[in-house]
Amino acid sequence: MKKVLIKNLAQIATPTGKKMQKGSAMAQITCISDGAVYIEDGIIRKVGQTAEVCAGLDEASCQVIDGRDKCAVPGFVDSHTHFIFGGYRPKEFIRRLEGAGYLEIMQMGGGIQATVDATRSSSYENLYENGKKRLNHMLEQGITTVEGKSGYGLDFECERKQLQVMKELNEKQPVDIVPTYLGGHAVPLEYKEDADGYIDYMIEKVLPRVKAENLAEFCDIFCEDSVFSIAQSERLLNAAKKLGFISKIHADEIVTLGGAELAARLGAASADHLLMISNQGIKDLSNSDTVATLLPCTAFCLDKPYAPARRLIDSGCAVALASDFNPGSCFANSIPLMLALAVIHMKMSIEEAICALTLNGAAALKRADILGSIEVGKQADINIIEYPDYRFLVYHTDANLVEKVIKGGELVYEK
Repeated sequence: MKKVLIKNLAQIATPTGKKMQKGSAMAQITCISDGAVYIEDGIIRKVGQTAEVCAGLDEASCQVIDGRDKCAVPGFVDSHTHFIFGGYRPKEFIRRLEGAGYLEIMQMGGGIQATVDATRSSSYENLYENGKKRLNHMLEQGITTVEGKSGYGLDFECERKQLQVMKELNEKQPVDIVPTYLGGHAVPLEYKEDADGYIDYMIEKVLPRVKAENLAEFCDIFCEDSVFSIAQSERLLNAAKKLGFISKIHADEIVTLGGAELAARLGAASADHLLMISNQGIKDLSNSDTVATLLPCTAFCLDKPYAPARRLIDSGCAVALASDFNPGSCFANSIPLMLALAVIHMKMSIEEAICALTLNGAAALKRADILGSIEVGKQADINIIEYPDYRFLVYHTDANLVEKVIKGGELVYEK
């Protein structure tokens, strides 16, 4: 039995519970001074002050980590990424900042199709090695669980290639990867004038094979004007649900379309983006178990207004934060930047932001029962930060303060 003891922590700061926290409950962070955590075989068995946790414990049989003058928070959960892709789009990024519109960028060979072309032509080995590097960078920032979407193949073979890369990476490095099939990311050139035909293709030819090979847990779709309509999104997600997939939706990012309302109606795990969510969408999410996943780095990179985090929380929604790391609209996955934007610009409290990036992020992946907090019975995914108080995570603005990462009870990263 592997035993680990983290003791003498200046502070343990964690949300609590085995389900998402909604509304005002998001601000309820438990703090323990002079804290300790005792772990057996990757599971937290004791949490409390050092004296009480160590009482009767044979420390000689434990791997002991001294947390003196440090703070412990749960491992971060990035519940929305597109981290497996081929190629990059820096020219497009600069042209967008110079004022180029979506159609102009498409005409110069940019947009999602550019990444589809690059990903289709990338070898499995290239996707794997680049994915591994990106995961290492995530781990250094304290990300212990990440969702990974396909969506840069738009045909079965390349979507499968992306998902297989994620499956192998999940087995060979410490960050847990939760796979999502996102064939509905865009309408591919092969179906340029026939989006309904592409929905049929995914339902009949792709989803059953992805399920048969156990390559994805979730099914997502980009529900947006000029991409996939509410009706098309509902048709795909209902078909996926019948096969056992859990729904996620890219919703109300560019226009107010009703994607949040659809997510709530379908019981989706999360509705993501939500920059243009309607008042009815906020109400529906607040009355549902669907997490509102907000992606502040995307709004920052696109120079767009941020999603209405304050209204969502004050209306009783469960809010998560995630990176949306991708090669087009958000080639960024900085946890420090995300926290700073959430607290400084989106007017979330630091406590709400920590809950959003831990317990509610886990809830967006249907894992709040085992992840997202430092509590007895949960998986020991813990970040030790180099200062004695969790507020330094935003106070020391945009600095990576993660000194050690414990994943499943193993010390997997040390600065």
